[in-house]
Amino acid sequence: MVQSTVAKLLLSPLSLLYGAGVGFRNWAYRRGIMRGISFSVPVISVGNLSVGGAGKTPHIEYLIRLLDPYINIATLSRGYRRKTRGFLEVRPEMPVEDVGDEPLQYARKFPDVMVTVAEERAFAIPEIVGRRPDIQLVLLDDAFQHRAVKPGLNILLTEYALPFTRDYLLPSGRLREWRSGYERADVIVVSKCPPNLDRAAADRLIEEIDPLPHQRVFFSYYGYATPYYLLDHRYRLRMEEGIDVLLISAIANTDYLLSHLRTAAKNVRSLDYADHHYFSANDLSNLKRRFEEMPGRHRAIITTEKDATRLEVHREYIAAEKLPVFVLPVEVKFHFGQGGIFDQLVRDYLIGFES
Repeated sequence: MVQSTVAKLLLSPLSLLYGAGVGFRNWAYRRGIMRGISFSVPVISVGNLSVGGAGKTPHIEYLIRLLDPYINIATLSRGYRRKTRGFLEVRPEMPVEDVGDEPLQYARKFPDVMVTVAEERAFAIPEIVGRRPDIQLVLLDDAFQHRAVKPGLNILLTEYALPFTRDYLLPSGRLREWRSGYERADVIVVSKCPPNLDRAAADRLIEEIDPLPHQRVFFSYYGYATPYYLLDHRYRLRMEEGIDVLLISAIANTDYLLSHLRTAAKNVRSLDYADHHYFSANDLSNLKRRFEEMPGRHRAIITTEKDATRLEVHREYIAAEKLPVFVLPVEVKFHFGQGGIFDQLVRDYLIGFES
């Protein structure tokens, strides 16, 4: 704790310099010197003030499940750490290195959705509409700071364990911009809440966030489904008390996931890598060694859906070594019966846009 405080003090001058840069940019947008572009198609942005870990991907998927049966949707992501550039329409068979893990995950799970990646979203949206004039909604993934596009509905996520109100600017903290950036949001979702969150704790956090009069605050958590085998989705893993689990992951924060696994398994070990890490042959060899070192006969390897897109590159090795790698699906759920209210808010935006 002391080291963390000292590190923040040492890095605070760099944070001030960084804050001056992003503060000037946001000032330019507020004064109209720089302007965001609005489009003739509805645009919903899902983002956060911090770097990684707030749960943008599951919340984008929540919106897809909510709306895909009724309207034609396109998602637009940057395609973080992909090895290509420019606009691409993502297909399920594409290599993960070409499009990024999250867009590939969308493309494989939702074949009716147009999934795209591009660095410049303001140029990508006309490209989407040009290719697919029937698109009725564009979902922007991780675009809260991408102010060149002015979304019609701006959804801000913040983690329950570390809300933006308690965080600091990069590099002494995780914030991409000053805390006051939350004022641009239409909706604030406190994500990764404990499944048993009580109303009093939620009310205290609302008071801490201090939402503006027009802002609605929601509280979401994850519901985990039965893990499926990476190489054949028909095979499922029963999570029982006697099972030993080795988690392999390359996501921003595994605390929430580990907390869930520890309630569902006997013993849990973790093999962690940097966010969006592309697994190498050495990583898979290390995974095999770590798995074989685990005691007991009832054991399995668990990974996330996002990591699965990068582990599949090594499917031949996984099959040859008979590694029991199972993927843990996740879905967003809302506390306090807020799911219906959130759904209606999104529908009202779309209805209002059409009118």
